[in-house]
Amino acid sequence: MPATAARAAAFAILLRVEQEDAYASELLHSARAAKLSPADHSLATELVMGVQRWRSMLDRKLASVSSQRLDELDAEVLTALRLGVYQLDFLSRIPPRAAIYESVELTKAARKRSAAAFVNAVLRKIDTKSAPAAEIDRATDAKNLSESAAHPEWLVTRWIERYGLEVARKICVYDQAIPETSIYVDDTVEEELRQAGIRLEAGQILAQARRLRSGDVQKARSAREGRIAIQDEASQLVALLVGHGQTILDCCAAPGSKTALIARRNPRSRVMAVELYPHRSRLMQKLAWQRNIQIVAADARQLPFAIEFERILADVPCSGTGTLARNPEIKWRLTLPDLSDLQSRQIAILNSALNRLVSGGRLVYSTCSLEREENEAVVEAVLQGTTDFTLVDVRSELEELQRTGELAWPDFDSLVAGPYLRTIPGVHPGDGFFAAIMEWKG
Repeated sequence: MPATAARAAAFAILLRVEQEDAYASELLHSARAAKLSPADHSLATELVMGVQRWRSMLDRKLASVSSQRLDELDAEVLTALRLGVYQLDFLSRIPPRAAIYESVELTKAARKRSAAAFVNAVLRKIDTKSAPAAEIDRATDAKNLSESAAHPEWLVTRWIERYGLEVARKICVYDQAIPETSIYVDDTVEEELRQAGIRLEAGQILAQARRLRSGDVQKARSAREGRIAIQDEASQLVALLVGHGQTILDCCAAPGSKTALIARRNPRSRVMAVELYPHRSRLMQKLAWQRNIQIVAADARQLPFAIEFERILADVPCSGTGTLARNPEIKWRLTLPDLSDLQSRQIAILNSALNRLVSGGRLVYSTCSLEREENEAVVEAVLQGTTDFTLVDVRSELEELQRTGELAWPDFDSLVAGPYLRTIPGVHPGDGFFAAIMEWKG
């Protein structure tokens, strides 16, 4: 009897994540995944994201009972084992015999029939008495915390050094939980969603943000038409910092949620959205209903036009360590040398973007990274030795958002780190974002 649809889909997605460096969240929203029933899609999502969040802990358990080294196993066999041990450890509603049986069947379906008995034997030895939350609370150093919270030790060590043990613990706890779904709304869309049976609650950081409580917002007409998008509240806040101008550039625009929000707040402005990859720029065509958006496929390091802009957003490609709750596979791929490689690209994009500012114009540089190399260090490297650009204290912009009623977060000071915006997962109710505002004095 073949494996169930949910487990087969989870198995296929995890293999692609492992072998192709694909992103689980994108695959879970692909056309193939959309064919699953709501119940099967929910289980597949639980399995995929759960395995990725807890991968190192799952592997440690498997290694303790396996007669073979895990790094010597075929990817299909290891993936079936991880799915099995995750169900045994975290999904009490699934009978152990069903979890083991399904993993064996997945192994056979992947043409690894010779390993089926091995998978069965390993999973039957698993001790399912773990309590990750309690272990995280008891962790007293980077090693303990990395093991109990299933994060690479080098990352946890950095966070403890920068933010302290308790904040690092909060980051890890946040990363291991299912993040809330947020959108940015206006009165028309909110009423439309309500009539479609979608229940929303007020956001915590922004007055016009809403958090999903029930219903499938992605199937709503406004989502299909591109009039709303799922967007973390901290991401929305970065878009609001761009402010108002007649000409606006979004340098690294895909998937387009910040572009759409900027264009909505500047309905009479020209908003140019640049995206490096043609296939991603094509996906952004759903924003065409906002007629003030122009989409261009180009490299932000070498912008193919001489137009100058009053406002620019450079939300650059980054490590994504502030979004591990949504993209847990990142923590298993990222290495320390990657930060230097990313920094070089980020500096190039920021320099290119600054050259497109008009006199008196402002640029917002942002990342969803918690790492200094990609944030303060990039800004400092670009501004070093120049008097043309000045750093604007983000506090003044947040005070203006607070004055206009757009900023709802009560602990205003916690959003500020020196002149920069800094949101931290677990400290704030959203992803980790950094933003700096620069102005050309002209």
